[in-house]
Amino acid sequence: SSAETAHAAHVPPHLLAKPVVVEDGTGSLLALVPADRFVMLGPLSELLGRRHLRLADEDRIAELFPDCERGAVPAIGTPWGLPIVVDEELEAGERAYLECGDHEALLGMSRAQFRELVRTAPHGRFCGERVH
Repeated sequence: SSAETAHAAHVPPHLLAKPVVVEDGTGSLLALVPADRFVMLGPLSELLGRRHLRLADEDRIAELFPDCERGAVPAIGTPWGLPIVVDEELEAGERAYLECGDHEALLGMSRAQFRELVRTAPHGRFCGERVH
């Protein structure tokens, strides 16, 4: 999981952007939330004006990212034609870390660099806290 990745990399999980693939009849997109959070589909649907968003299953994710390791979703979907939406909590830290499509590499950047990278993506609040 992204939270385990953050732990193994000694990165605070709230600084690691966890990409979650969601889809509906219109298509798929990546919702970026902190690694220690989850996507709340209701608020995300409202933010995007899309009604029937659901989490994509593992087979669909593998189909969308054929050149990535299974289960390792890259945080930026543009190279695969997928738009992203960013939870505002990711911009609260001084740094941000992104998963890169494998189970080994993270890309770290400053808050300013992350903001520039996701500048054109929709932003909002759609993550919930994990209950431990």
